[in-house]
Amino acid sequence: MAKKLAVINDLSGFGKCSLTAAIPVISVMGVQACPLPTAILSAQTEYPSYYMDDYEDRMGFFVREWDKMNAHFDGIYTGFVSSEEQIDHIFDFLNVFYKEDTFLLVDPVMGDNGNTYDVFTDELQKKMKRLVTRADIITPNLTELCLLTDQDYESVSLLEKDQMIEKIREMANMLLDKENKIILVTGIVFRDGSGEEWIANLLVEKERNRLFSFKKIGGSFSGTGDLFASVLAGGIARGGDPAYLCELAGKFVQASMDDAIREGIPRNDGSEFERHLGMLLPDIGMK
Repeated sequence: MAKKLAVINDLSGFGKCSLTAAIPVISVMGVQACPLPTAILSAQTEYPSYYMDDYEDRMGFFVREWDKMNAHFDGIYTGFVSSEEQIDHIFDFLNVFYKEDTFLLVDPVMGDNGNTYDVFTDELQKKMKRLVTRADIITPNLTELCLLTDQDYESVSLLEKDQMIEKIREMANMLLDKENKIILVTGIVFRDGSGEEWIANLLVEKERNRLFSFKKIGGSFSGTGDLFASVLAGGIARGGDPAYLCELAGKFVQASMDDAIREGIPRNDGSEFERHLGMLLPDIGMK
């Protein structure tokens, strides 16, 4: 029987992010994605104009109906929320469906490149901090890691490579509040001794730390954090090793970005990930 992931995230018509990124990635990895929309958007929030229909008052219907079905999930994966009230609904969801044999992955979508998203509020930040204490896996970018640990993004991002990585490791360790917790910090940008830019992802666990680096050949793209989190969620549901999955996700996202840069795709439109989904077909890294 296929593994099942509850994916609590928004659905954006344009931007190749959130559910439109998560569902194909999780599906190609041999896992059933069961979406619970937090909001429906005409386009992701970094576009100059967009329409958003907040699903806060409808999320409870999913909980009640899925409970009637005696639904069971191997994993729960949360992403973008458009209000702090939606996090309350996620807690209600966890009270029903988060079992001993279920993992919780929280992608704390709050900002990027040192800036918070339009929907960000202080109360949302407080509740997101509460949510990550429940998580088994957290996938923040550097901006979100700073928000979760009350650190100054500019101070961290201006550090030299070795100092930056050590500081990020210290910050991630602040969130390791239970055994077997996994922190994957994505989108870390630094320069090497020759001045060349690199982008890295840092995996932090109780017993090991791994840094995965790739040469940076262009700007960032919408949805790359969602792709990382989705590969990790789908792979862990299949029994994959987190370090293997982080390396796989990095190669997948890098290939997707390379194509987008080569074809001149605007940042907000997202990377060209569709043509690289075959990289994620289950192999020796997953059961």
